[in-house]
Amino acid sequence: MIPRPMLATPAALLLFACGQTEDSAASADAAEDPTAALIARGDSLEVPGEWAVPPGDPLVHATAGFAKILCSNVFLSGLDPRFAAANTGFFSSPLELRGAVTDTVVDYENRRVHLTLPDGTVRSAKVHGDQGCVALPIGESEPYYEAVSVTPNLPDPATTPWPLGDVLPDAPFPTDVDMDKVAEAVAAAFDPPEALTAAFVVTHRGRLLAERYREGIGHNTPLESWSMGKSLTGTLMGVLIHKGVYELWQPAPVPEWQGEGDPRQAIRIGDIMRMSSGLRFRNRSDPGYDPEVGYPDHLYVYTGTVNSFAWAASKDQQWEPNTVGRYRNSDPVITNYLVRLGVEEVLGENYHEFPQRHLFDKLGIRNLIPETDPYGNFLLQGYEFGSGRDWARLGNLYLTDGVAPEGERILPEGYATYASTLAPAWEADGRPVYGGAFFWVNQDGQFPVPASAFYMAGAGGQNTIVIPSHEMVVARLGHYGGEGGRDALRRALEILMEAVPPA
Repeated sequence: MIPRPMLATPAALLLFACGQTEDSAASADAAEDPTAALIARGDSLEVPGEWAVPPGDPLVHATAGFAKILCSNVFLSGLDPRFAAANTGFFSSPLELRGAVTDTVVDYENRRVHLTLPDGTVRSAKVHGDQGCVALPIGESEPYYEAVSVTPNLPDPATTPWPLGDVLPDAPFPTDVDMDKVAEAVAAAFDPPEALTAAFVVTHRGRLLAERYREGIGHNTPLESWSMGKSLTGTLMGVLIHKGVYELWQPAPVPEWQGEGDPRQAIRIGDIMRMSSGLRFRNRSDPGYDPEVGYPDHLYVYTGTVNSFAWAASKDQQWEPNTVGRYRNSDPVITNYLVRLGVEEVLGENYHEFPQRHLFDKLGIRNLIPETDPYGNFLLQGYEFGSGRDWARLGNLYLTDGVAPEGERILPEGYATYASTLAPAWEADGRPVYGGAFFWVNQDGQFPVPASAFYMAGAGGQNTIVIPSHEMVVARLGHYGGEGGRDALRRALEILMEAVPPA
């Protein structure tokens, strides 16, 4: 086991990173600047290696992202193309680059989107069966795999009680819950309208307490969810661990890492799901990120229309595992790679059916759509669309520590504790924000709920917050272009803490 660095504050981080031989002025600057301390510590621990910059034109990549997100929001969410183009999916296709598109074709008959750039380059995306929308490589009209039909194996939701269905009980809520304040919290989540909150769902003790949706959206509408899909990735791995396919703390059996003397063999599955694999994989959120170096890997696995698993597995180490915490898509992509290997090579089952059969069907989830790269690899680091109710259903699995509504355990005992415990590498970096299984933790008070809360988070204001102290789950989804969504959610949570007493 790699020793855990005994560090917690920026000043301590500086001493560890620089030692007594560093220039005292530089040390003082880093001590006063947490970002400088993070960079200094990372530099001091870095192992030799070089960046492999993703090839291609950033505008061409961004336009592939635009085509995919427009396709998904039009054909999966049912949004108007003009609204979708102006308000959704800026993460993989920045709004400022969308003006370069000279021609936009939304083909409703064939469920495709084609975007043309000034040099004639066309980026396309299509609905591919039940795998949602897929961005296509330039010149290709189809992905490199056959679509798979995936139908939920669940009873009619209109006649089945929540959570396996949508029939809600008539019984009143406990008298200690202030329903007037609950209504006030729901209203706050949608105020101001410019926040573009699309869905807000609250459950208490597993029961649907309140919900509201933006006009034109309902409880079955799949919505862009972005990096909440990372927590779904961690859950799928948890299912495989419970089935005995993997162990949490075993070295990750990535085929590309098995050569003699490959140092990546020291990376454990549990390290990867704590965003501390140490792989050399650039993200715009990295401390000291330099955009002049080239297009970031973090986006390339969305927009490069390449085999995302192969790209992530090709990265060498920047740091020893479990020493430095960095939020990078390499880690959920590698985890999804392991999920595919485990499903196909160990269980001998259909990979594209696995989430529905072994997770969603157990929870009553019917409207969560995992999307793929052109090779059929799930891009659950952020390409998935799900309804507010379905994200709340997933959150409730962690309130029960992995026991499904009908009593079947589908995650290992204690997995919720792993998810909600601060990751050692992030603690060493002085950032008490990230846990396990690709969940964030609330130890920095990001949200006005107890520090024991932990949550899924996605770009554009997507959150599913698990609050064990109040036996509550809160899911909020919004359109990316909204302004003030985070503040609205915080106000709603403050009111909910007044409305629902602790358990």
